[in-house]
Amino acid sequence: MHRLFVALRPPPAIRDALIDTMDGVLPARWQDDEQLHLTLRFIGSVDRPVAEDVALALSTLSAPAPTVTLSGVGRFEQRGRTGALWAGVAPHDALAAIHRKVDQAMIRVGLEPEHRAFLPHITLARLSRGAQAEMEVAAWLARHAALTSERFAFSHLILYESHLGQAGASYEPIARWPLA
Repeated sequence: MHRLFVALRPPPAIRDALIDTMDGVLPARWQDDEQLHLTLRFIGSVDRPVAEDVALALSTLSAPAPTVTLSGVGRFEQRGRTGALWAGVAPHDALAAIHRKVDQAMIRVGLEPEHRAFLPHITLARLSRGAQAEMEVAAWLARHAALTSERFAFSHLILYESHLGQAGASYEPIARWPLA
């Protein structure tokens, strides 16, 4: 089985800026450079023929390269506790259009449509369920609330395979296609 997702990867200067924000929350498991991406669609575990169909469907997708900026930070909560810290990406419209195209391509392959609302973001850290760091999280959110960047383009659509291990997930790009 192949655990797949479709994403956009920010350029090196943007990844460096994101890495510069990664401190001050002790129980956080900060993402490394190789993990920084904007997920367009999580596919999940599929067998090889479906993975090949996914790659073929994505290879025919046509979309302009979105030009965006970093736009603030936020968190995802699980049962009243922070589960992840993220950097926002704006404007949403161009990214949402690519998300819809990817989702439609996956539906044509026979996968279920995406049911979660799309929020363009780049995950920066994950926190375990038992982490007692809400004051540190609040301070981090306040410190980086005005996070912004120069405009940048996401130039490629990338199909990743996720490998789960004791140290967390590692991501392997298995195919990439240029955006026009």
